[in-house]
Amino acid sequence: MRKLQITYLPSGIAVHVPVGTTLFNAAHWAGLPIDSTCGGRGTCGKCAVRVVSREAEPTPADHRHLAQERIEMGWRLSCRCEVHEDMSCEVPRPMRTPRAATMGVGRLVLLEPNVRKLLLELPEPALEDHRSHLERIRDALAVEGLEIDVGPSLLRRLAATLADGVTVTATVVGHHLVAVEAGDTRDRTFGVSFDVGTTTVVATLVDLRSGAAAAVASTINRQAPFGADVIARIGHAMTGPQAIEQLRAAVLETMNDLLDETCAAADVAPAHVYESVVVGNATMLHLLLGVDPRSIALSPFVATFLEPQDLRAADVGLEILPEGRVALFPSIGAYVGADIVADVLATGLARGEKLRLLIDVGTNGEIVCGSAERVVATAAPAGPAFEGGQILHGMRATEGAIEGVVLGDQVRLQVIGSDREPRGICGSGLIDTVAQLRLAGLLKENGILLSGEEATGHPLADRLVEDADGVRAFALTRDIVLSQLDIRELQSAKAAIATGIQVALDALGLAPEQLDEVLLAGSFGTYINPESARVVGLVPSVPVERIRAVGNTASEGAKMALVSFREREMAFGFPAFIEYVELSGVADFNERFIRNLAFPALEAVG
Repeated sequence: MRKLQITYLPSGIAVHVPVGTTLFNAAHWAGLPIDSTCGGRGTCGKCAVRVVSREAEPTPADHRHLAQERIEMGWRLSCRCEVHEDMSCEVPRPMRTPRAATMGVGRLVLLEPNVRKLLLELPEPALEDHRSHLERIRDALAVEGLEIDVGPSLLRRLAATLADGVTVTATVVGHHLVAVEAGDTRDRTFGVSFDVGTTTVVATLVDLRSGAAAAVASTINRQAPFGADVIARIGHAMTGPQAIEQLRAAVLETMNDLLDETCAAADVAPAHVYESVVVGNATMLHLLLGVDPRSIALSPFVATFLEPQDLRAADVGLEILPEGRVALFPSIGAYVGADIVADVLATGLARGEKLRLLIDVGTNGEIVCGSAERVVATAAPAGPAFEGGQILHGMRATEGAIEGVVLGDQVRLQVIGSDREPRGICGSGLIDTVAQLRLAGLLKENGILLSGEEATGHPLADRLVEDADGVRAFALTRDIVLSQLDIRELQSAKAAIATGIQVALDALGLAPEQLDEVLLAGSFGTYINPESARVVGLVPSVPVERIRAVGNTASEGAKMALVSFREREMAFGFPAFIEYVELSGVADFNERFIRNLAFPALEAVG
């Protein structure tokens, strides 16, 4: 994919971006703020830069906002000026110091939300001024450089609002006028972000004035009874339109309940929540909109939509302000969804010089690798083992789950919840147990558990048991065992992800030792012991200090896009920058997968 170099003067900062990127977005990619109040839509006229390296054709927006003399000197609105060749431009000093906050993984984010509240002092109607209420509002907003669209439901409320006086607060989301409220309501400006996972949904209510989270809540996705993974959900959707509506209603009920919970916790009226940003895998976003997802599961694995969506809240069914907007992140591919785009945004992986590998481990293991120069993404069908699925005593990471294991002369267990008796084993505990069995010499490189007789003299030999069918297992407690079949499930899951990592590295011409950092994303990645992940071969054998758990970066990326239109524009541009590799099209995938079933030799992982 061709990249162009843009150099900004006088700083000398240079950035490489895809063809067609605007100078405005490229500047933000480089971490260089350019003045704007309209969100880069070409209406405020404040983002002008001077192109010095070559002629750039002026746009209609340039002629509207810039004097002809300035245009002849090379000044152009950076938000309208697309780059199709290497270019240099001069950026004036910002007129103001932008507010910023640290978010994501050490990212400094400019606080410029897509939601703007403006206090308007409208002229009183008079016989000599026959402008409509709407025209007076349009004219007042035009002074601020804003051009707006207005929906019919807002018009129905406008007369009553204007009857209460001529001082009103207009709320604009992007280019949509979503509310006109009597008096000054600028102190009540909120948005909500959602990370819609297959298993868990997370909602973050954000005060858009400060960028701070007002409340956070999460719960199980109420689609869960229809299947544990996306393939099962798609299978249910295939039974007919009624099933698709069931799935849509279930996820909307989950989201609206979380909205109620966060609003109640922060004492915020849902009518003062003006925008929502939603991320999730492609299947979850299809089902949220009631779109049949079956094509995602069938070769050649094509989604109905991957593009970002800007929708009216009432049309989606999300119970914020009805005229408020719902923005859905774009996806990179059918199995590398909007949640991974949010991961990349939050980590800054596509903007930094370091070579980094990001792994979001779940039923579908997504893998992103690269730097600002080039990024490759793929997805591996890991299956449900990491979430406790198809494991004899497996369970989700809830109270009573074994999440950590240490084997020495005895077995030490870390259980979720204080003073809770273990009820089962979750994904992080599964990885820990297998890694500890390898380090203790009780599990062979090919994944076969030793028998009690083979381990004679070992302090944990009595933990090696067999069931009535002769299947070997390791007893963590009297009632909870890890069976040989469980180990096979883990081998299959980690082999799929390891193969995906190899394919991504090969596409970039990299060896594992060239990686500066390995990032483990998602709630599951937060609790994985990095050393255990190395021992089982889930991550490359890089020094353990290069492996970093970064938490729920999908949720964090959605929040960043909510508080900064610049971050959102960057995220929406990622699908054009990130190269998607479909593993099913890799000729030797099966051979690589079989080789990766074995665990790494212990000397290879130190």
